[in-house]
Amino acid sequence: MNAFKAYDFRGKFEEDFTLEDVYKIGYFLPELLNTRKILVGRDARLSSPGMFEALARGIVEAGADVYDMGLCTTPMVYYFTAKHHFEASVMITASHNPKEYNGLKISRANALPVGYDTGLATLEKWLTRTTPKPVLKQGKIINYPVKAEYLSFLSRYQYDISNLNMVIDCSNGMASLLVKDIFGQKPIYLYDILDGHFPNHEANPLEMKNVKDLSQKVTGTFSDIGVIFDGDADRVMFVDEHGKFIPPDLLIAVLAHYYILEKHEEGQVIMDIRTSKSVSEYIEKMGCEPYIWRVGRAYAALKLREINGSFGGEFAGHYYSKYFFYSDSAMLAALLILHVFSQMKTKGISVSALISRIAVYANSGELNFKIANKEGAIETVKKHFLEQEKALKIMDFDGYRIEFESWWFNIRPSNTEPYLRLLVEARTQELLTLKINEIENILRQFA
Repeated sequence: MNAFKAYDFRGKFEEDFTLEDVYKIGYFLPELLNTRKILVGRDARLSSPGMFEALARGIVEAGADVYDMGLCTTPMVYYFTAKHHFEASVMITASHNPKEYNGLKISRANALPVGYDTGLATLEKWLTRTTPKPVLKQGKIINYPVKAEYLSFLSRYQYDISNLNMVIDCSNGMASLLVKDIFGQKPIYLYDILDGHFPNHEANPLEMKNVKDLSQKVTGTFSDIGVIFDGDADRVMFVDEHGKFIPPDLLIAVLAHYYILEKHEEGQVIMDIRTSKSVSEYIEKMGCEPYIWRVGRAYAALKLREINGSFGGEFAGHYYSKYFFYSDSAMLAALLILHVFSQMKTKGISVSALISRIAVYANSGELNFKIANKEGAIETVKKHFLEQEKALKIMDFDGYRIEFESWWFNIRPSNTEPYLRLLVEARTQELLTLKINEIENILRQFA
């Protein structure tokens, strides 16, 4: 089935999956995760109410209870899965995908992600081979409102940031539920009304066309910073006072000011295989060790807990914290990042000035190529450069990250989309351009 991905269950509603599929997943979840109660939340997509009804019916007919959080952010589901000791939870969302998509993010005890390797493959097999049979003693649906408790948790990290002039874009997504309770009335808000049509722009801040309105509003109002959330508010990204987009991996280094310098947290800092060397070198100067790992929450949240790290992040704007049961929370990350920028402003250091201290390499950002023979293309690129130059380091757990003396690249197949992804970083812009052109010439053979 097309909707089963490495990290979650997601696709075009009624094309990649049906309500019957969602019902069956609900029915088999109690058996898969060995529980009689499941926490369920949902976003405001047009298909989410119907998906909740189908999922809940499956859970109930399997004899388990549904604890209904209603409309919420994805991190809220993670938090209460762990905080309230649920053995299983589901968030109904397609995160940053367009409006015609939807899906399920499934977690087990302690908000540990259920990925394809840790349960979704079993669900996929059961869906095709087994017919659900409703039990005699069915479960029930229990309303489970938790917003007030969640805001109370976040209030621990609400530092005085009143010196910052901010623009916040909620992308008509789930951040709209919380932002005014957290940041008050001072910020300028964009698209803070829940709307599953996403009428103003898609809820994907990694697409620069979706950040255009935020950038223009920041520069037009002479604000210090712009903040933008994705559809389910598990990712957050920023633009500086000039409206320039800040690569999300660089914010890991900004967070280090809080966790390492202010709170004196110890332990390795997790970052994904695409992360700039600027970040690892920056935090190493603070006496902290980077731990580079695979892309995606299904891997990052597990690994951060395993290594007992304090925090970390991803190129895609997810930020993980030991304060958040080793899961990712866009709102917590936003509070801490804005706190650091607020402190810097009191010292006369702007957002762009701090970022320029961190970003010392030329970076391509993530480039996408539609290629059928992804593995062949990856191996050809790898072989080409290893024959030319001595590698200082080779990482092979998510495609390849191959580091040379003055540049490095990561090339990997997407786990969620039909793309080959490439990221290149070099000491100079001239070298970066040269290497990108060289790789693109190789990939044209596979286009």
